[in-house]
Amino acid sequence: MSHAVVTGVEALRYLDYLSVERGLSPHSLAAYRRDLALYEAYLDAIGISGPSDVEPDDVTTFVTWLQQLRTARGQPYASSTISRTLVTVRGLHKFLLREGLTEVDPSLEVSGPRPERALPKALSTEQIDRLLASPPGDDPIDLRDRAMLELLYASGLRISELVDLDVDDADLAQRTVRCTGKGSKQRVVPIGRVASRALESWTERGRPELELASPALFCNRRGGRLTRQGGWKIIKRHAHRAGIGDLVSPHTLRHSFATHLLDGGADVRVVQELLGHASVNTTQVYTLVSRARLMAVYDQAHPRALQPPDLELVATRSASGDT
Repeated sequence: MSHAVVTGVEALRYLDYLSVERGLSPHSLAAYRRDLALYEAYLDAIGISGPSDVEPDDVTTFVTWLQQLRTARGQPYASSTISRTLVTVRGLHKFLLREGLTEVDPSLEVSGPRPERALPKALSTEQIDRLLASPPGDDPIDLRDRAMLELLYASGLRISELVDLDVDDADLAQRTVRCTGKGSKQRVVPIGRVASRALESWTERGRPELELASPALFCNRRGGRLTRQGGWKIIKRHAHRAGIGDLVSPHTLRHSFATHLLDGGADVRVVQELLGHASVNTTQVYTLVSRARLMAVYDQAHPRALQPPDLELVATRSASGDT
């Protein structure tokens, strides 16, 4: 069996670069490793054993190869997934060229499939109200879950950012939380009074009752820091209680936060800062959601929005020259 580039020291150096110099999170690094594993399988299949042997046509064929793959559920890979995998491959070859490990970048001119622009799915305010009301009691677990849900909707945090919070990251007097996002970039996000009160109830009544020693803001029943998977299971459980389980994904509250802010008149640049997006282009997809909602409300509310034209009147006006 040949020894493909992504199994060698080149790939290890690339992953070290992503971790140390780019500051990628463990979650992002795992995604890069998965992409490189696909590239390894492809290079092994066509008998390429080193980076200098890769030609532009090989990278182009890799994209075609990905389009023919199927997931464990028998579904084709989404074009967005293929595009992301190609970004990983391009990053690898660019790194190898910059480090002097190769003389050319075979991926430079290769383009991936145009990804579909899927609009983020946001819940309605009524659905949000039902979800946030799902933990009804005052026992420590309900206090924790209510604080988590309120904070996610109030701040737009990613679930990974939420579970990484420590108690000291929440300033209830100033109504802010300090989180670490992608690229290890920190930002301070304001939160509303309802979320602040929910956090106060959890930290002053829930945590002491559980006698938690961890610095983590949100812990599991055993006192350890919640994982991303654990946080997601909690959200999904309450979504099913609220009757909206099929509509909720790990990013749903984040999408709803951004969409509802823009619906309320917030500036897209402000929403960009709150979400921690490096580029405003990433945030602008939410403006499309708001515009689509605006048109839907208009079409439903305006008496003549969807009314078909009076063809006889149009023909009469056209004949008379009355425009």
